[in-house]
Amino acid sequence: MKLLVTGGAGFIGSNFIYYWRKHHPKDDIVCLDALTYAGNYRTLVPLEDDTHFRFVYGDITDKKLVFDLLAGEKFDAIINFAAESHVDNSITGPQIFVTTNVIGTQMLLDGVREFKIPRFHQVSTDEVYGDLPLDRPDLAFREDTPIHTSSPYSASKASADLLVLAYHRTFQVPITISRCSNNYGPYQFPEKLIPVMINKALGNEPLPVYGQGLNVRDWIHVDDHCLGIDLVLEKGRIGEVYNIGGHNEIANIDLVKKLLKHLDKPESLISFVTDRPGHDLRYAIDASKIESELGYKPKHHFDAGLKATIDWYVENYDWWQSILNGEYKELNEKIKGEGSR
Repeated sequence: MKLLVTGGAGFIGSNFIYYWRKHHPKDDIVCLDALTYAGNYRTLVPLEDDTHFRFVYGDITDKKLVFDLLAGEKFDAIINFAAESHVDNSITGPQIFVTTNVIGTQMLLDGVREFKIPRFHQVSTDEVYGDLPLDRPDLAFREDTPIHTSSPYSASKASADLLVLAYHRTFQVPITISRCSNNYGPYQFPEKLIPVMINKALGNEPLPVYGQGLNVRDWIHVDDHCLGIDLVLEKGRIGEVYNIGGHNEIANIDLVKKLLKHLDKPESLISFVTDRPGHDLRYAIDASKIESELGYKPKHHFDAGLKATIDWYVENYDWWQSILNGEYKELNEKIKGEGSR
């Protein structure tokens, strides 16, 4: 097979590429990424000598670039990870989220129609469902849960999902969608909760926790997310949505305390800050559909996965430090100038 992976220099996309090269070594991958602030080409440097991998710099909203790429390659599938994803940024600057997440997805869908790509897979989020009450642990998001977004980010992802489903119904585009809970693991950009807390704790700095830290998230190791997408691509029914969850619900404050314990740091580092506007209370994924239909079962226990993730950040200090000090942008700019590798 030959795959086009968009957004492959980001956190989940890069982990998917490494997962796919490990489990499907004969397949070819082309990574298309715009190398925005959250994209890091350095993550992909170990693949530069891999003859089954090629990197192309570009934006999914660029019709000529996308169509030229699709015309020149015979892709068996497109997996769309490309997205603006940081909720706080969507609150302060919504427009880029609509441009990339909605218009970019539409451009890819038009390319799938034009060049008759056999499969388009949209990587979405459980945030399209909104949130759940803290006092109803019996409730969880199902694929038929109504969309009820809380932020410009989740609204843009929901809009993209609706476009994907509409293209399937109107134009018979062969699509699947996966909606996943919060991911953790290596190569996550240090603006998200877990890497932020690791960085702050290692520096003995205050750990900023929104509100009282009571908001609950369902966490999944990024490799388990990639496994779920693999199963959807292999056995998923065209036109269907699949929830991918990790069965690891935990309040933010309890997660931070676990992290501090792993690092042997005091809980006195926790600093409660003003809550985020529209902050979702609780996410919980009902993954029974993908489990019963496709045989999905996450492999990572949360405590072990969290410890391994913390160890990775400790051992790969140079990787995330180059982001914090801005050095990663130098390599990104060099790759942008070259166009592809």
